[in-house]
Amino acid sequence: MKICVFNLGCKVNKYESDSIARSLRDKGHEVVCELEGADLYILNTCAVTNEAERKSRQCVARCLKLNPDARVIVTGCASQADGKQFEGKKGVAFISGVAGKSALAAGIERCGTEICELPKTYEEMQSPSVERTRAYVKIQDGCDNFCSYCLIPYLRGRSRSREEDAVVRECEELAKQTGEIVLTGIDLSSYGKNTGSSLSALLEKLSGIDCRIRLGSLEQGIIDEKLLNATKKLRKFCPQFHLSLQSGTDSVLKKMNRHYTTAEYAEKVRLIRKYYPLANITTDLICGFPTETEEDFANTLQFIKETGFGQVHVFGYSARKGTVAAKYRLLSPETVSARCEEAQKAAKELHENYLRRMTGRELEVLFEEEQDGYIAGYSREYVRVYAKGVNHSEIKRVVAKELFRDGMRADISEE
Repeated sequence: MKICVFNLGCKVNKYESDSIARSLRDKGHEVVCELEGADLYILNTCAVTNEAERKSRQCVARCLKLNPDARVIVTGCASQADGKQFEGKKGVAFISGVAGKSALAAGIERCGTEICELPKTYEEMQSPSVERTRAYVKIQDGCDNFCSYCLIPYLRGRSRSREEDAVVRECEELAKQTGEIVLTGIDLSSYGKNTGSSLSALLEKLSGIDCRIRLGSLEQGIIDEKLLNATKKLRKFCPQFHLSLQSGTDSVLKKMNRHYTTAEYAEKVRLIRKYYPLANITTDLICGFPTETEEDFANTLQFIKETGFGQVHVFGYSARKGTVAAKYRLLSPETVSARCEEAQKAAKELHENYLRRMTGRELEVLFEEEQDGYIAGYSREYVRVYAKGVNHSEIKRVVAKELFRDGMRADISEE
């Protein structure tokens, strides 16, 4: 049978989708991961925003355009949030939630709706096949933070961590097959909270891995001397820190239930730069949170400029039913849109400023894809680099020459 396993959403979802795909291939099925004609579609959905949930619903229709007679299985966060939104849709045969994804490959003939209770311990899945130059390793699931705007803790459940030895074994195997490993989770910073371990302890155990290792999104509270010393012991650590911010104003952070101040956040950034002066510190920013005033927004823009982020991902606030913030009075769509546009302009300037700092420097780049005569890839700092005279999947040292497209043009370093 030809089966399409299509992922919507985060890197954790991607890991889970790839695991399902491998299990199906092991059973002899032909499996694709892009939307194309197939007999069965398994949609791993997202619900982080209203727009993500809408796209998850629309994806069912997109599948049936490719094959009107296909069966569709819907799983993931959108169906966990509201399985009824998929019930009765043409083609949808089975609906499940977040739990039990590891069993989907063995039950592709199931019908109806089965939203299982969220697990209290980490649910192991089969290690995905490596199909690209970068591999993701899921080490944690769930979240205990309950930010006032976020639905994910209600959909994914409480934080639970994978056993250290299982992570180490998977990374050791992947290091033989891929150029870079990205450790990911719903709340990576809480790794080990329910097992007596910690992210620092795990990194210590990964110190012998001969492969680039990158960390997924982090909370500022995890940044300390112990963690940074552990990263220094890794053979090929990638000094990019995606440190979630969301707002640069203390009053808004408090309403968001973010548990830190801008001063505390800034101190963590200084600590990172003490260890890694050229680290690419990237972040997320929510514009138009209901309690955000014009002054708050101005202070946020000032804060991100003073912090000197290498990249800022800008999002407009999306009210999610069931969260604390959903009770607040919304700002007008025009206000939210205008603030997003202004923040994106500041983000573009910050990104270019960081790239200029890298001009003339030697970077180690993992090249991944061809684009209009160039081979493109990412440096350890997650700078997008374009060069000629290299091959796909090669890791090469280059000299960054100038800003180019969404990154930098570079020449291969002389051996």
